[in-house]
Amino acid sequence: MVVGERVGSREPTGPAPAGERRSGGGFRRTGLAWVFVTPFVVMFAVFWAGPLLVELGMSFTDMRSTDVRDPLGVNLVGLDNYLRLFDDELMRKAAVNTLIFVVTALPLTIALGLGAAVALNSGIARLPAAFFRLGYYLPYVTSIIGVAVAWRFLLEPDAGLVNQVLAAVGVDGPRWLADENLALPVIIVMTAWRSFGFDMVVLLAALQGIPRELYEAAEVDGAGRWERFRSVTLPMLRPALLFCTVYSSIGFAQFMEEPLVMTQGGPAGATTSASLAIYGQFGSGNYGYAAAAASVLFTVIVALAVLQFRVGRSR
Repeated sequence: MVVGERVGSREPTGPAPAGERRSGGGFRRTGLAWVFVTPFVVMFAVFWAGPLLVELGMSFTDMRSTDVRDPLGVNLVGLDNYLRLFDDELMRKAAVNTLIFVVTALPLTIALGLGAAVALNSGIARLPAAFFRLGYYLPYVTSIIGVAVAWRFLLEPDAGLVNQVLAAVGVDGPRWLADENLALPVIIVMTAWRSFGFDMVVLLAALQGIPRELYEAAEVDGAGRWERFRSVTLPMLRPALLFCTVYSSIGFAQFMEEPLVMTQGGPAGATTSASLAIYGQFGSGNYGYAAAAASVLFTVIVALAVLQFRVGRSR
């Protein structure tokens, strides 16, 4: 040691510990990240989390449209609004219609999307493939209102194109949207036709990411076309199928525009969905009751998504 040098006065020459390196730059990076994240957090709180909490609180009150000017003057009713849902025949019917819609439209949409994706991935020329991809996807990006209006005119009992074509071959077309037994199936078919293009695009991208070596190995082992599809294609598509299932089921559980435009929920409530019934209660000024119904629908959708993720990941 050099004479006159105080012990401990020498500056460290080695690399700083990892914790010290993070203490400066890490905090700066974290602060910079919050600068970019803050706009989303503010919008999320103002336009999603905040209204959701207000709606949840509203569901425990008897708030009506006349109470908007004095929202703090409403009365707390506890669980009365939720208990009332079980006695409301229209709400029960809307819940059953929504369940039928999801259970039937979801597999139909995914099956159509998977079939179209497999067909487009099986060796179609580039130009026709691009043409079909655009044609299948175009209804999905078209306004739901526009598609529903077009289908309503096509299914008109007297002047609709569908019944005119049936009449040309000697068949009397039914009153598609005025028949209690046909109205909901018609909306299901229309929704599946409109929506399968999205699933097709997602599944086609997943199909194109499957290594060809897997198919070649299966073919060497003597697997036929169906066996290759069942043993190679479907397992490799599980993440994409899970995404399509969760995404589509969330949208289908909230379907409202189609029956609103095509049937107004009729005939005799045969096409009234949960969202349409809630919309009607809000329109009637029953804010507290409508908020309770919306809370139940939100809870069911979240539970359905969680269940699908658990089942999909476990497999």
